[in-house]
Amino acid sequence: QLQLVESGGGLVQPGGSLRLSCVASGFTLDYYTIGWFRQAPGKEREGVLCISSNGGSTDYADSVKGRFTVSRGPAKNTVHLQMNSLKPEDTAVYYCASSTYGGGYCQDSDMKWDYWGQGTQVTVSS
Repeated sequence: QLQLVESGGGLVQPGGSLRLSCVASGFTLDYYTIGWFRQAPGKEREGVLCISSNGGSTDYADSVKGRFTVSRGPAKNTVHLQMNSLKPEDTAVYYCASSTYGGGYCQDSDMKWDYWGQGTQVTVSS
């Protein structure tokens, strides 16, 4: 069965860091575009970051520029989201998604995504 599983969420104080992981089972992520998304209570889901198959990244949300980064590996079925200088407004459920529709490249966050993980909760609070 093909699926994505996120992990690494939790409670962190403002200014802290977390590293989320997105692990695929049943397939590897080498040739997929991988997107990170988040949804805060009462808000619509928004794109956060995207990484292409060649490792290039695209920021979907201006609010995370300079604070969040996305990377692949070392395992071929893993992508990470490093979140630094976290703020209370980063509190949300974070999801990863994979896509084959971009030819391996990041496009708009509303591009078609094949698989989604179940999400991991990130809470930033003192």
